[in-house]
Amino acid sequence: MVAEVRAFNRFYTAVIGMLRSGMHNSPYSLTEARVLFELNRHDADRDAGREDGEVEVGEIKRELGLDGGYLSRVLTRLEGDGLVRRERSVADARRQVAALTPQGRETFAQLDERSDAEVRTLLDGLAEEDRARLVGAMAAIREILGERPLPLPYVLRPPRPGDLGWVVHRHGALYAREYGWGPDFEALVARISADYLDHLTDPGQAGWIAEVDGRRVGCVFCVRKSDTTAQLRLLLVEPSARGMGIGARLVQECLAFARDAGYRDIMLWTRDNLTAARRIYDGAGFKLTGAEPGAGFNEEYWERPL
Repeated sequence: MVAEVRAFNRFYTAVIGMLRSGMHNSPYSLTEARVLFELNRHDADRDAGREDGEVEVGEIKRELGLDGGYLSRVLTRLEGDGLVRRERSVADARRQVAALTPQGRETFAQLDERSDAEVRTLLDGLAEEDRARLVGAMAAIREILGERPLPLPYVLRPPRPGDLGWVVHRHGALYAREYGWGPDFEALVARISADYLDHLTDPGQAGWIAEVDGRRVGCVFCVRKSDTTAQLRLLLVEPSARGMGIGARLVQECLAFARDAGYRDIMLWTRDNLTAARRIYDGAGFKLTGAEPGAGFNEEYWERPL
């Protein structure tokens, strides 16, 4: 595994040009470009009351994890090129502040534009599905290695062609990894999905796919159990999207549809080791009404009136 991580690092540093003498055909190294990026980011604070977009040098040091002496040399080089100004803080003379000059803002804008163009060229050479996989994998790396992701909006939409195949695939792969469930479970999901597709014209059934930034991250389906009872099926939320409230929202969409479709009550089947899903069901007003022993778990039946 260590060798795989190192191989990826070697590959990706070459892809983004870290081995070139200057970033984006400029005379500036990756570190110098990152310092310009951070100064430009803080430059937006001018409208929030920070004088001329100034930022303490110590803050840049902490944000980038740089040695103080090395950062000082980088700032000296950028200052010599007329891109950065440094001075003592008015509030505390012991501290230095730095800010972009007008020339520094112009230079950063050029670097930023070239960076966008290089990434766009990289993405343009990929199929749409591969672009989504790439961005999703990058987000997963950032999250796993400790970056706190910004809250992203999500959308719920009806299933489109190809979505049910994704539903089967993700149920099979995810539950095999998290719970050790085998091909019997994946076959069950495939049968449920096929039955849903066989009854697309039934006004008493519907499905929802959750997306974040164009990536499928969740699903749920409402199907007909009887003329008066609906059944919630195949609730799933990808690990990368958990904690965003998507699971609870999917369940609420299912309940609203079942109510509007004229059902009197709704039921679902789950397993007692799916603790996160059980919390969602409990929060949505479902009550446990029966259980049967299974292989290492209990099959559970939950119901609620509409």
